[in-house]
Amino acid sequence: MKTARVAIAFLLVACLALPLAACGGGEDQGPTPAAAQIAFVSDRDGNDEIYVMNVDGTGLTNLTNNPADDTYPWSPDSSQIAFNSDREGETEVYVMNADGTGQIKLSRHPAIDAIPIWSPDGTRFAFVSEGDGDLEIYLANADGSGLTRLTHNPGWDWYPAWSPDGSKIVFSSRVDGNPEIYLMNPDGSGLTNLTDNPADDGIPAWSPDGTRIAFDSNRDGNYEVYVMNADGSGLTNLTNNPAHDAYPSWAPDGSQIAFFSDRDGNTEIYVMSADGSEQTNLTNNPASDGFPVWLRSP
Repeated sequence: MKTARVAIAFLLVACLALPLAACGGGEDQGPTPAAAQIAFVSDRDGNDEIYVMNVDGTGLTNLTNNPADDTYPWSPDSSQIAFNSDREGETEVYVMNADGTGQIKLSRHPAIDAIPIWSPDGTRFAFVSEGDGDLEIYLANADGSGLTRLTHNPGWDWYPAWSPDGSKIVFSSRVDGNPEIYLMNPDGSGLTNLTDNPADDGIPAWSPDGTRIAFDSNRDGNYEVYVMNADGSGLTNLTNNPAHDAYPSWAPDGSQIAFFSDRDGNTEIYVMSADGSEQTNLTNNPASDGFPVWLRSP
């Protein structure tokens, strides 16, 4: 996938090694309830676009339809999808309605702004920026105002994710040299290393009930999807596959996890039960598809 052209692609812990691919799934059957859809990135039309599909791979729809690269979708609620785009030259944060209409730019920083993640109440979003010369996590109001820098670490900080109750933000950081999963308060205080492992750990995602965190790690030699308790205990490898498996996203009810994998020769979108069973390829397409995110319930 040409996501490598988006300047933040070098941040990817597990995703760097993957070409990203996906989607098969039948003819467009129109919109379905937000909780029954997965947004993802694909270059099947020649450049990176944001697509949405039903959780069985059907109902494929290109939402962005833009000659620029549009990546990293995230749904702040059932009605909107945030994403990154370099359509105006610099990578910025955009938001659009869930049907692809009303695309507007939220960030206006003279640097890379990327990976927007909304707070559970929808009033703020955390994102990554190199506006101060280093990759740090920032906070802004939903309309892009009120910019606040949360991290001040010499290493990269990226991939923030809010806890479901809004009380914590988990993220990846190189503050200790290698990528680890850290926890902090929404004001940047209370920094805690949850993984503390010499391997690369990244791209964390909270379970909807707030008790677990899924992430990817190469601690077993290749990138796999793991899950741990919210305090870092109870680590479990969910995928156990010799391929690269990365970028987990929880279903709104916590019963399944979407991720991408190159186990079938090119990168595809998969879904599995929360315990790692029933791993299913949703896409089966020669293009590169990745970065899945379950659209959140209302």
